[in-house]
Amino acid sequence: MTALGILYPGHSAEDDYPRIEQLLGSDIRVDVVHTDIGEDAHRVDALREMGSARRLAAGVDELRLAGADAVVWACTSGSFVYGWQGAHQQIRDLARAAGLPASSTSFAFVHAAREIGVRRVAVGATYPDDVAQLFADFLRAGGLEVTGVRPSGIVTAAEVGTWGEEEVLTLARTADASGAEAVLLPDTALHTAAHLPLLEKALSKPVLTANQVTVWEGLRLADRRVNEPALGTLFTRQPIIQA
Repeated sequence: MTALGILYPGHSAEDDYPRIEQLLGSDIRVDVVHTDIGEDAHRVDALREMGSARRLAAGVDELRLAGADAVVWACTSGSFVYGWQGAHQQIRDLARAAGLPASSTSFAFVHAAREIGVRRVAVGATYPDDVAQLFADFLRAGGLEVTGVRPSGIVTAAEVGTWGEEEVLTLARTADASGAEAVLLPDTALHTAAHLPLLEKALSKPVLTANQVTVWEGLRLADRRVNEPALGTLFTRQPIIQA
C-alpha cells in the first residue's frame, strides 16, 4: 500500500482527491487533512499566512498517524507567494515537522512539466493578475518559459470551487497562448479531475492541473509510478505496472 498525505486548505475542490484515488487503484490511498485557511482571499498577505509553518504543522500529526509515505501541501498560491527560495524553505519545514518527504503543488507543476518534456507553458489562473504573475515568476525560476498568463480576478477559493466543466474549459482555451507546449491551471480550489480527458482533447496538448499534479508529486516522492490515461498525459509516462 502506498499512502499519500495531502494537506489541503479549507474546503473547495477536495472531492477531486477521492476521485483520483479511485482511478489509481486499490493499493494507493490518498489521505486528505484540511488546514485552517484563515482569511479566504487570493491576496499575498493572506496567502502567506495560509501557508505559514504554524498552519501546516497543525495537520501533520494526523497524516503521520495515518501512515503516510509522503506529504504534499496542496496549495499552489500558498506556496509560490513565498518565491522560489521561500517555497523551498516551506517544504523543508514541512518535511522536518512530518518526518516524511514533502513538497507542494507549486513544485509539483515544475516537476510535472519536466516529466512530460515541456518547457514552454501557458497559465490559466483563477487568481487576480498580481498573484497570477507571481506564479509565472515561480515557473520561470524553475526553468520554464511562460508564453502567457490569463488571470480571472477571482478573490476567494470558495467561488473558484463553484466552477464546473464549462468554466474550466473556457479558462483553459483562453489561456492557451501561441507556442505553448502545455497549459497549466494552478488552483487546487478548481475542480479538474473529471475534466482532464476533455481538456486535453479540446486543446490537443497536455494540460496540468493543481490537484492532478499534487497527487502525482506525492507518488513521485513515494517512488511510485502509475499509468492512468484518465488523469491526463502526465499519468501516461510510465509503463502499465500490475499491482
